[in-house]
Amino acid sequence: MIAFVVRRLLQSILVMLAVGFIAFSLFTYVGDPINNMVGQDTTLEQRQELRERLGLDDPFFVQYGRFLVNAVQGDFGISYRHRRPVSELIAERMPATLELSFVAAVLALFIGVPMGVYTGLHRRGFLSQVFLTVSLIGISLPTFLIGILLILVFGVMSQDINQAIGFSLLPQLPTFGRGETTQVGWWSTGFLTQSGILALILPSITLALFQMTLIMRLVRSEMLEVLRTDYIKFARARGLTNRAVNFGHALKNTLVPVITITGLQLGSIIAFALITEQVFQWPGMGLLFIQAINEVDIPVMASYLIMIGFFFVVINLIVDLLYYVVDPRLRADKAVAGGHQ
Repeated sequence: MIAFVVRRLLQSILVMLAVGFIAFSLFTYVGDPINNMVGQDTTLEQRQELRERLGLDDPFFVQYGRFLVNAVQGDFGISYRHRRPVSELIAERMPATLELSFVAAVLALFIGVPMGVYTGLHRRGFLSQVFLTVSLIGISLPTFLIGILLILVFGVMSQDINQAIGFSLLPQLPTFGRGETTQVGWWSTGFLTQSGILALILPSITLALFQMTLIMRLVRSEMLEVLRTDYIKFARARGLTNRAVNFGHALKNTLVPVITITGLQLGSIIAFALITEQVFQWPGMGLLFIQAINEVDIPVMASYLIMIGFFFVVINLIVDLLYYVVDPRLRADKAVAGGHQ
């Protein structure tokens, strides 16, 4: 087990080095940040002085090495646009992104898995067909369109619909911003205020819908495959109840591949939250990244990509460990290999 963890950690370090190199090399040549930092009246001498002060005239590998050494220490440089340390900007925006991603992940898991199990056990039921239709819509529609439709229904048309039918059917929900937040140490949370919770509803549903439908379809296909196996038939022949067979044997073996895919999807929730944050003007890291692209703010862009790469590496490491714990065949293979040695 220790050798397995050490090997995964070494692989994670190599991945992070590669991510840092790609991110920095890509965005080093995207536009000239000096043009966005100074006005039209700035002289060439002033521009050159600013360029030298920022180290933009240094060779590529010197800039990359300096960036990497500082990043390991938590120093991602100074934002060209905000004139503030990037670490401060990320610390301010990270709670919003992580809370949104956490709520979306909880919705995707606790709704997607039961829906997948139900549709797998009741393939021809009416409710199963409804779930499959909803999942088809969730996979087909792009995230930004889902967000815009939710804003249209619950932010713009809800009052008119309620007045037309004579009673309050659709609640009117916040369509932008994070609402009121409470400071708990350095962490700003919206979970402790009513407006903060209401502001989370639409963006979290938008972000969770694609992942939820993907998890549902994955669990359904795995359930159908496991239910056709011989050991499930043998369990039924032994006289076990359907509940024991479906949830004690089939679902347990279904979760092995589901853990891997679900872990990757949770990482993508954080990575692709920027589309949802842009639609709902959610003040998170994704919106900061979009603004940095428009302003050619290279330290912010490179730092964001390294941060997302770090999240993926950590999640993949956790998934590998869970896979090692859940699947006894891996431990058995290790034991057999150790016995032959």
